[in-house]
Amino acid sequence: MTADRIEELKNKYELKGSPTTGLIAATFGFFVGFAAVALYGPAAKNFKEVMELSGIMVGFLVAAPQLSGSLLRIPFGAWVDKVGGKKPLLTLLSLSLIGMAGLTAILFMYYPSRLTVEMYPLVLFFGVLSGCGVATFSVGIPQTSYWFPQKRQGWALGTYAGLGNAAPGIFTLVLPFALIGLGLPGAYAAWFLFLLTGTVIYAIIAYDAYYFQLRKKDVPKEAAVAVAREMGQELLPSGTLVDALKISARIGRTWALVALYFTSFGGFLALTAWFPTYWSLFHEFDIRTAGILTAIGFSLLASFIRVYGGHLSDKMGGEKTAIMSFTLILVGAVILISSRSFLPALAGEIFIGAGMGVANAAVFKLVAKYVPEAVGGASGWVGGLGAFGGFVVPPILGVFVDVYGKEGYATGFVVYVALALISILISYVLKKKYGHELH
Repeated sequence: MTADRIEELKNKYELKGSPTTGLIAATFGFFVGFAAVALYGPAAKNFKEVMELSGIMVGFLVAAPQLSGSLLRIPFGAWVDKVGGKKPLLTLLSLSLIGMAGLTAILFMYYPSRLTVEMYPLVLFFGVLSGCGVATFSVGIPQTSYWFPQKRQGWALGTYAGLGNAAPGIFTLVLPFALIGLGLPGAYAAWFLFLLTGTVIYAIIAYDAYYFQLRKKDVPKEAAVAVAREMGQELLPSGTLVDALKISARIGRTWALVALYFTSFGGFLALTAWFPTYWSLFHEFDIRTAGILTAIGFSLLASFIRVYGGHLSDKMGGEKTAIMSFTLILVGAVILISSRSFLPALAGEIFIGAGMGVANAAVFKLVAKYVPEAVGGASGWVGGLGAFGGFVVPPILGVFVDVYGKEGYATGFVVYVALALISILISYVLKKKYGHELH
């Protein structure tokens, strides 16, 4: 297929976009929405003091965006096969906008003196709405895939996930400075404007892959497939995702991988929200320093090392890489439990961040190996339910604070000791039972 022929077909059918612009748009949309992972973490101390929240209430607060951000991944990812990625992603960003608008309005009207614990359910609700943007991950993956041939999928998806995943780390870094410079209401107003601008930009620059554009122009399915293939689109929707979800749900290995991803990625989401609270309330750093320590020592590290984790998984095998990475998480958690001084605690955070980043790559390396008959369905369960750990874990960490007081911020990492040990055991069993059987 020559460039002239592609241009001829684009003009004939009035088609827009290209693989490059498709990747840019999907990555940008994911980056804008995924920032909501850090919605309450850097400001948790402010909310805790003003609303007089208990530890478990703080835990639910920082976890709220992960509730919608994880569970909505499954249906919205499936929706892409029907209508393309633009409409689902815009829907998620719009819901997130409503949440940010509501939260910003509450802060301007009631913060600080009138923002009481009675308003806690409403603050939680708008946090859950804002977290809809976190679910854009499962939309951008197929949206990107449909634009690229098989031989470029790895590069395209690696670029998409690597750059988009950096959003929580960057916002954890920036938000504390905004809090000091603009105040809590002003910082969230700025975030709302960022999200609004980002949503508008995405709406302007995003185009679905050629097949979906052709179908929206009422081109018959067979003709749309033929034209899209001629223009270089290799992947086309099969319409079997629901079947793939059913098939993969009946395979025990799928749920083993869900458990592993619950620890690695769910754990990552949880700690991105929790570490600013840990650094500010346990080690008593100011909010800017807490944000910097979380962003550089954990969130950005875990995001960028994921790329190397994919290479390591290719070289060593997913099972060995998983065992090694979950061992790093175990070591980091033990250090954080036992440490009361800064440098060992920082080392513990770095160990956990590196372990989670590599483990995230290892788990998805194993999805295609262990569930080859339903990769899409298994990816939906693993990505959606695994990310649910980001909602479950922070309230449990909050319980330790309620029971043990300030010491609970350190003691709570026993949760990660347990999760790491379970994950190491699961990885070892998978390696012994299936390591040489499945191809």
